[in-house]
Amino acid sequence: MTAAAHLAHRTAVTAPVPTPTILELADLHVSHGAISALRGIDMAVREGEVVALLGANGAGKTTTLRTISGLHRPAAGAVRFCGERIDGIPSHSVVGLGIGHSPEGRRVFADMTVLENLHMGAYRFKRLRQEDLERVFALFPRLAERRTQQAGTLSGGEQQMLAMGRALMGRPELLLLDEPSMGLAPLIVAQIFEIIKEINAQGTTVLLVEQNAAQALRIADRGYVLETGRITMHAPAHELLDDPRIRTAYLGETTP
Repeated sequence: MTAAAHLAHRTAVTAPVPTPTILELADLHVSHGAISALRGIDMAVREGEVVALLGANGAGKTTTLRTISGLHRPAAGAVRFCGERIDGIPSHSVVGLGIGHSPEGRRVFADMTVLENLHMGAYRFKRLRQEDLERVFALFPRLAERRTQQAGTLSGGEQQMLAMGRALMGRPELLLLDEPSMGLAPLIVAQIFEIIKEINAQGTTVLLVEQNAAQALRIADRGYVLETGRITMHAPAHELLDDPRIRTAYLGETTP
């Protein structure tokens, strides 16, 4: 083997294997009637990451998640999950592929018990798996204590835990979280973000929509900023956290 061939062989053997992309949005356009909600956004989420999607109210964050989960149909562009196009397929089929969605506003089934809500999250398997229930109760011990309580009587923080737990019952490879800290007390917010870190550490990739930019970027690997339906910034989370534009727009700081 020549020296050049040996070097090429050694490089091929030792080169790190790139982390696979689990989710890709390509030139995605979504409209609500005559209103353009997303205007050609491109985004990628790699396997094992926490990716934060930041933006003001009305920027298109929730529309992005609802399009990924099949609740909105794009006017143009593509959504790919594990390399396969999923845009346009029904939302229940998206869940079946391995995408869980904890929606904005929690949307628990108020008249059903905690346990019945969790059963609903497991419908892709036709039956509740005890190991999945035990995992959710380990992450959210409060839900175990409230398992027979009607979801509508839970506190806001407990309902958020239930919404996340319900999404996890489907064993998602990718978990979409829409404003998990909204309306919660600071102590509960801190708990929720610690749980998100643990969910990710257990192997679930997370795409996190959040107005609490500081908390989101502290646990994220990368972040995107969405403004009026367009991606305007994309960088590692620590760079966004230190960026003066982000600190002024989303952290309430003023530049000197």
